[in-house]
Amino acid sequence: MAHRKIIHIDMDAFFAAVEQRDHPEYRNKPIIVGGKPDTRGVVATCSYEARKFGIHSAMSSDRAYRLCPQAIFIKPRFEAYKEASCLIRQIFSEYTELFEPLSLDEAYLDVSHNLSCRGSATLIAKAIKQSILQKTGLVASAGISYNKFLAKIASDMDKPNGLYLIAPEQGEQFVKTLAVGKFHGIGKATEKKMHALGIKTGWDLKQQSLSFLIQNFGKAGQYFYNISRAIDHRAVNNHRKSKSVGVETTFQADIKEHAEIIRQLQQLLEKALKKLQDKGLNAKTLTIKIKYDDFVQITRSRTLAISISKAIDTTSILENLLKNTAVGQRKVRLLGVALSSFDNQLLNYRQMDLFDYT
Repeated sequence: MAHRKIIHIDMDAFFAAVEQRDHPEYRNKPIIVGGKPDTRGVVATCSYEARKFGIHSAMSSDRAYRLCPQAIFIKPRFEAYKEASCLIRQIFSEYTELFEPLSLDEAYLDVSHNLSCRGSATLIAKAIKQSILQKTGLVASAGISYNKFLAKIASDMDKPNGLYLIAPEQGEQFVKTLAVGKFHGIGKATEKKMHALGIKTGWDLKQQSLSFLIQNFGKAGQYFYNISRAIDHRAVNNHRKSKSVGVETTFQADIKEHAEIIRQLQQLLEKALKKLQDKGLNAKTLTIKIKYDDFVQITRSRTLAISISKAIDTTSILENLLKNTAVGQRKVRLLGVALSSFDNQLLNYRQMDLFDYT
């Protein structure tokens, strides 16, 4: 059976790169796009000059400032990022109709049947990178492989301005030596749990039975079983639908009172329902996101038999979701609400984080 030819394009430090492109005075300087230190904000992204100081996305702006006091903090300009993203997607469309945007700055492309560049996925990736640089002034990294999982990992291997190929005959050996923390889909909490079980590499993961992985990791166990063998049958989907609509807010000062947290969640839910209404959608799953003052983050979800609306008792639903959490005992710095399961379609195992900043 012929292998697919998948490219994963990932823009390098996208938001910060756009700012450095548009403002020459920011070039070669540590740039942080996100909230300012005195606003309890977080880092959306940062330039590679800032990353040398240990700064990374989702870090608190206060900590980023302590690591690099000379950093330049910039408020995000999402319209500028969207404009650049549209140009990049136009470039994708010149090479294939099968491309799947994951966010403003990354996408999968299936070039299995592309006859340009002698049908070479690597040469196509090089051409796309050159076109992006020429037309937008921005730098991209590209990963090339025979499935989405490996292409995603490959794009991160030689950043910035990377180009990395994992050929079909290399896939299993590549995964065998890879630390599980490098696997796409394995976050910090899952990595910690795997380490506790003695699973530190792809080889360790491959030694586990499917039943063991499902027992310890639920539905994701099947996914982990497959990727430890470099197997990923997911097709590039150019008709992705939004899987969730949500909003979140970071508080100027931590909150702790249970009643205040319920009030804030209700306000966020109303905003999310308004966004849902504007899109002409109905949702049956409500997810809340809580980040405590020590940056530990949890989520809780409930799926209803009917669509979520103002007509139902959402307060009691929120109250139930807060059970078995530390709300009321620990301070909270961020809350979020997301609505999903549109048109009776439940979420797949890989749910995109579509919370918007408020």
